[in-house]
Amino acid sequence: MSCRVLCVTDQSDRPETELFIGLKKAGVDIEIMSNPAGKHFHRLKNGGVTAYELALKSRFDPAGMRRIAHQLNQKPYDILYCFNNPAVSNTLIASRSRPCRIITYRGIIGNIGLLSPASWTTHLHPRVSHIVCVCEAVREYMVKMKFLGMKVPPGKPITIYKGHRLEWYDGPAADPGEFGIPANAFVAGFAGRNRRRKGLHVIIDATRHLPADAPIHFLLMGRLESDRRLRQRIKKSPFNDRIHLTGFRDDVPAISAACDAFIMPSTEREGLSRAVIEAMSRSTAPIVSDVGGLPELVVDQQSGLVVPPKDPAALAGAIMTLFENPEKRRRMGEAARQRIQTDFNIETTIDKTRKLFEQLLLSPAHNR
Repeated sequence: MSCRVLCVTDQSDRPETELFIGLKKAGVDIEIMSNPAGKHFHRLKNGGVTAYELALKSRFDPAGMRRIAHQLNQKPYDILYCFNNPAVSNTLIASRSRPCRIITYRGIIGNIGLLSPASWTTHLHPRVSHIVCVCEAVREYMVKMKFLGMKVPPGKPITIYKGHRLEWYDGPAADPGEFGIPANAFVAGFAGRNRRRKGLHVIIDATRHLPADAPIHFLLMGRLESDRRLRQRIKKSPFNDRIHLTGFRDDVPAISAACDAFIMPSTEREGLSRAVIEAMSRSTAPIVSDVGGLPELVVDQQSGLVVPPKDPAALAGAIMTLFENPEKRRRMGEAARQRIQTDFNIETTIDKTRKLFEQLLLSPAHNR
């Protein structure tokens, strides 16, 4: 069954880009409207996908709406797939009175609600047929939203994991010595944005529960240096000389490969952490909190360790488990890599997305 699809996004990441290319190769007539500043924009064209330039400035961007409407006037599209809030709201307005099926992508828990007017201009809009959720935790959040008689139709949110390929992250491991870490030290890594919900403070507080003489070092990757409160917390830690801020890095997988463990102690709203996936792809044993999609990625005691959120003592215990058991750490790292290969691969994402398109073609389109 043939269908014509227009995807509207911003700066698509590697998994999104490869999804588009894979769908094209699978026979889907797919075109993309995307920000040309994205690092993978030209990869789309090299992969045989028609890509139009679009840089939306806000959820209601008149110039962007006109650009989308112009493209919709060029040919009839069966499906419009929108990957972020500005893409959804602008596409909904630009596509009025056109018989297109509209689907959206949601990669995080929260910031959406039945009493939020903004939510009704995006994912909750009646013309949106399906919300593709990055993990089951996001889907469950959607279907559990209720207020009086209002709720999200149970079949509207669906889960399709964002897929990866192991070879995207392969390559030589970094040298921890670059950061002043001794050769025989145990290295625990973290990568993420400087947001409290990422749980960096839990890592720092966990150091108070570790043996003071343990040769354990922490590599914290991201733009974290300007956070004065974080620096003060590190200064008060008994491990202050063993906590290393790397700054922004474009070689996170290589640094993660040099770590003995990778920690993601999120406290809330986590979707499917790319940083954890990169570390698992490099056979680094993960320690994650039982939040959002993290326990979907990591099977506790098999492909890593899952600990309660906001529990520094439990996190410290997990770190010590991997520190004291090198063979267990190695097995978990290998199982982590295999889990990404088996359960979070891009081919599965392509196939499930193509089948969703085929299913949508059998349903009526809404144009109001």
